[in-house]
Amino acid sequence: MPQLRQLGSTDLHIAPLVLGGNVFGWTADKATSFAILDAFVDGGGTMIDTADVYSAWVPGHVGGESETVIGEWLATSGKRDRVQIATKVGMLPGAGGTKLAPARIAAACDASLKRLGIETIDLYFAHQDDEDVPQEAALAAFGTLADAGKIRVVGASNFHAARLKSALDLATAHGLPHYHVLQPEYNLVSRDRFEGELQDLCVTHNIGVVPYYGLASGFLTGKYRRSTDLSKSVRGGRMAAMLEYKMGVLAAMDTVAAETGATLAQIALAWLAAQPGVTAPIASATSVAQMEELIGAMALTLSPDQLERLTSAGA
Repeated sequence: MPQLRQLGSTDLHIAPLVLGGNVFGWTADKATSFAILDAFVDGGGTMIDTADVYSAWVPGHVGGESETVIGEWLATSGKRDRVQIATKVGMLPGAGGTKLAPARIAAACDASLKRLGIETIDLYFAHQDDEDVPQEAALAAFGTLADAGKIRVVGASNFHAARLKSALDLATAHGLPHYHVLQPEYNLVSRDRFEGELQDLCVTHNIGVVPYYGLASGFLTGKYRRSTDLSKSVRGGRMAAMLEYKMGVLAAMDTVAAETGATLAQIALAWLAAQPGVTAPIASATSVAQMEELIGAMALTLSPDQLERLTSAGA
């Protein structure tokens, strides 16, 4: 089983891979989702990440589909005590308003708890920043949920460094909950949103980082190498720009794959897990075979030379 890592300064200890739940009830049906979840936990995984907005972008969906599937799995698998559940508020409007309005945070939390069928959310994220709501008001709303036992830890997703820093300062000044975890977009070919000021802030304040798009929507699996590959999935259209200027990354990954025997997906996730501040990358799977491959990343340790070559190729 993988060595657990402390998530920032929180009391959560997680495996070095987080399972993304965005596909549950979307590109993975209920039976497949259950099988993936079982494989993840049986392989040593601990944290499952979802959001109330998953998968509202699908015609006929309203949001909450992923949480509902996970809730049904929790109820039938008996594995609640083996996993931590992370979910988010801020992108799905509804009762109480939009984004991080305090009434919206309260209502959305209750709705997520009901769909998940649990009493406490282990990690509750502000899914995006909301400049229309005073940061102390949003933090106080999260504090009310924590006091009620509805959430354990508060995190922030898609926050810029200046706004995360101001939230931390306000929390300290007013005795409010801190954002102890950050979920940014970050991978070998998308680095500018995290590296630099934001990464330094997380390292300085011991904020646990769980990046999403760890496989760059599939590009870092090596699945897309020529224009004819773009039709391979619903995400293929995002790959066209990468094909033009990121092929050097795949070449470097191919070399490391030959040296280690690991797959490109495993290498991409292991590189992320080795970056300063990062506790565990997030990745999703649409089959048990994919899940088993991703689990292999938790046992892969890249050498300093391999990490440096990958970093230079992705710069």
